[in-house]
Amino acid sequence: MGEKHKPRIVIAEDYRILREGLRALLSFDGEFEIAGEAKDGQEALRQVEQIRPELLLLDLSLPRMNGAEVIREIKNRRLPTRILVLTVHADESQVYGALKAGADGYLLKTAGTGELTMAIRSVLAGRPYLSPSVSRGVIEGYLEDRGIGRPPPSWQQLSKRERQVLKRIAEGAKNREIAQELSISIKTVEKHRANLMRKLDLHNTAALTAFAIERGLLK
Repeated sequence: MGEKHKPRIVIAEDYRILREGLRALLSFDGEFEIAGEAKDGQEALRQVEQIRPELLLLDLSLPRMNGAEVIREIKNRRLPTRILVLTVHADESQVYGALKAGADGYLLKTAGTGELTMAIRSVLAGRPYLSPSVSRGVIEGYLEDRGIGRPPPSWQQLSKRERQVLKRIAEGAKNREIAQELSISIKTVEKHRANLMRKLDLHNTAALTAFAIERGLLK
């Protein structure tokens, strides 16, 4: 039997000591393969194009191309790499900016080793991940009516069925599960998902989940 394929990770972080620390941390138990490192945004994009890793661990504050720009370029070029943001920025504008650009997860650098590993596994499995403190901040920002990340008017254009599908997507349900629960076909669920992304101008499950949290759908 051949050796099991390890998920390949590229680390994009401008501080060398942090890159080396993340490499050592993630390589320790052999679960992941560190396939590359980048000290700026352009290098990160180039490595993703060349290596096609399963995951990019991305800092937002990078020289020569910031994290949000890197995310947009990766998504525009339809590269299959999933993106987990690892940053010190916890404010809602940064969170929504990264998720709207196409990030699959958002983790703060205050997280411990266990949360980092859990976030990586979650994103690799296709489940969005948001740091708990970030999730609370998004909800509090909405309740305090700060106007940051406010849902666009297109929310009013969603049908009752689309809102039901949005809620279940945000709760982590797969298309097949949603289809069975709502007694509709999987193709219909896929159509609703596509319509939600188009109407809300959101581009992945993580962004839909953040939007649902802000609307209070997961209470």
